[in-house]
Amino acid sequence: MSGSELGGRFFDAAIGLLERVRDEEAEGIAAAGTLIADTVAAEGRLFAFGAGHSSLAAQEIVYRAGGLALMNLLGVPGAVGVDVMPATLGSALERVDGLAGVVLDSSPARAGDLLVIISLSGRNPLPVEMAMNARAKGLKVIGVTSVAYASETKSRHVSGTYLKDHCDIVLDSKIAVGDAELTLDTVPAPFAPTSGIVTSALLQAVMATAAGALADRGIEPPLLRSGNVDGGHEWNARVFEEYADRIFYRQ
Repeated sequence: MSGSELGGRFFDAAIGLLERVRDEEAEGIAAAGTLIADTVAAEGRLFAFGAGHSSLAAQEIVYRAGGLALMNLLGVPGAVGVDVMPATLGSALERVDGLAGVVLDSSPARAGDLLVIISLSGRNPLPVEMAMNARAKGLKVIGVTSVAYASETKSRHVSGTYLKDHCDIVLDSKIAVGDAELTLDTVPAPFAPTSGIVTSALLQAVMATAAGALADRGIEPPLLRSGNVDGGHEWNARVFEEYADRIFYRQ
């Protein structure tokens, strides 16, 4: 099989997963968007968390042109993306018991806020305890994960539970265990991950739903505009000023 054919197979796999998520998670997407709109309307704050590559999906909805200005990144030093050396440190930190509680206690998150937690496997202590601690503090939790991991892998948390077990709403990304869509007889390992594409699209669908739900209530969604269009900076400055008490990435 040629390289160009593999490229097409990858697109087919990604499109198939996107269609599955669109159709099978429609109810969850609507519920998650409504819950975010409820939080905004009640003057709550929004946070997103993910570790390793899951953090990239969290960053996709923070300070984003066309996105809600109120979404803040809840970062864990060393576990946000692959910007630390060694890169394997992030994977190790996901397995540290108690880290999530320290991070939450040091953050501005409080009762009445909402936290989106992204974890493909949902099996490591960091995302599990992040959800557990967030709900104990009175936050609503939306989990974005692959539910398949709960039946095909063993939890690494002492409770034996997964992220999906500690959320108000769970969105299933449908990603297969291992996050690799393609195989070849001449390649010893599966390859071509789709979790980034699917998870980001899933979250943007939720954010779009939230914006529409706010508009339906007569509330102007606090959206950001691109700084590369005329008037974008001025628009954003107004939003930043109006919602200064709920935006933490500018402090």
